[in-house]
Amino acid sequence: MGRFRANQMNHYQLHFVISQIYSECLYLQQTSKIFCYGFYETNGSSQLGALRKECGKNVDLGIIPVVTSCILLITTILALVFVDGPIILQPVDLVGETPEALNAAETNDARAWWNWNSSSSEAVGLPESLQVVRDILKTRTFDGVMGFSQGAAFAALLAALLERPEAYPPFLVDGRAPHPPFKFCVAVSGFKLKDGEPIVDVVFKTPFSTPTLHIIGKNDVVVTEERSRTLVNISTSARVEEHDGG
Repeated sequence: MGRFRANQMNHYQLHFVISQIYSECLYLQQTSKIFCYGFYETNGSSQLGALRKECGKNVDLGIIPVVTSCILLITTILALVFVDGPIILQPVDLVGETPEALNAAETNDARAWWNWNSSSSEAVGLPESLQVVRDILKTRTFDGVMGFSQGAAFAALLAALLERPEAYPPFLVDGRAPHPPFKFCVAVSGFKLKDGEPIVDVVFKTPFSTPTLHIIGKNDVVVTEERSRTLVNISTSARVEEHDGG
């Protein structure tokens, strides 16, 4: 499982992602609302801190009552809505990790969208995470989805699922998709979950077509370029941007 922490995030990479989205939104001349998923071991507040530092005066920070979520406003052009992963990690989940990660786990700030069980090839907690997101999507409308590391893998999975929601019936609401397909997806250091995971196998049985910007760090030692390419390879409307950072 990719473990990429906010305090290790390359500043150029973050600025690059925001610049890409901001430019597209300016071109469209409309406000875009983007659903965002964070790294493994982080929460929405920590992600917002890094983004606010990069964006400076263009950022207005507030809180909204969506699970344990935050909203970031960049003028009237772009709204980023961060949602925390529902799985609260414990120190035992972070054996070998940094003191900062262990402290986050002790204060219930370290979160994830699933824990990988290698013996059963199962993303433990993934069905529950999809249910949480489904309940948000059925009451709010978003233009696109964005994620970092594990969050990017989850974002791409969600984009694909909204294209063919019947592939996973528990995601449906009264027999219908809870939300229209996204107009775009941004996957930063993303990857495809391994084959053998039941939900992934049915959702990614065929490639997904949501226009997706893939950001890849050539020197990323956590989510390697090769691993990120596993997601690019099943994205039929992909744009790939690489940088020399991690």
